[in-house]
Amino acid sequence: MASSSSQITLRVRPEALTDPEALRQAALRQAQRAGVAGPADDDVLRIVRRSWDARKRPVMAQVVVAWGEEASTEDPAWPEVSEDAPSVLIVGAGPAGLFAGLECLMQGLRPILIERGKDVRARRRDLARLNREHVVNPDSNYCFGEGGAGTYSDGKLYTRSKKRGDMKEALAWLVAHGADPDILVDAHPHIETNRLPQVVTAIRETIEARGGQVLFNTRLVDMESSEGRFVA
Repeated sequence: MASSSSQITLRVRPEALTDPEALRQAALRQAQRAGVAGPADDDVLRIVRRSWDARKRPVMAQVVVAWGEEASTEDPAWPEVSEDAPSVLIVGAGPAGLFAGLECLMQGLRPILIERGKDVRARRRDLARLNREHVVNPDSNYCFGEGGAGTYSDGKLYTRSKKRGDMKEALAWLVAHGADPDILVDAHPHIETNRLPQVVTAIRETIEARGGQVLFNTRLVDMESSEGRFVA
């Protein structure tokens, strides 16, 4: 198994994940087999990656545990922007639009999001009517509205794509808005159905509180250009 001076991969029973001493002993045994230095007595082990193998009994956890000096991390903080800051028009308040809004704040830009659908709370009423009476609001349904098509899913955060880049910052932003910190280490993370709408709302509230704007029930119907640039 892959290992280094500060981390090692283990395959253990699930109960070992909540037993620090059992996890330490497993790390020491694996380090000895791999011929590398294991954790010292005063090292605190931390799980940096976790997945599950339930193909047969017993269910096993495969984890990467690390020890030693931990890289310093800072909680994300989005600065306030003034109304005079350069503005960026973002079409759609789905995942891409909301994260684009947060990134604009990081760059000192004022995001203005327009969304044809409704906010999470109002959208939920339209979905209830759809399920109860089979009446579809063309602008507020499972596809359109705050958070996009996945707002009422279980919030899966993984893909089979091999070209997805480093997702750590995006996951940290979700945790900052109420997602379970477990998504930072799980190999196949998800936010959970009941929590995801709250996370979506919290992201929008951050954008608004920092000087951005989110306009619901608003469509982009046309664009004008002048001298090769969009002006409206």
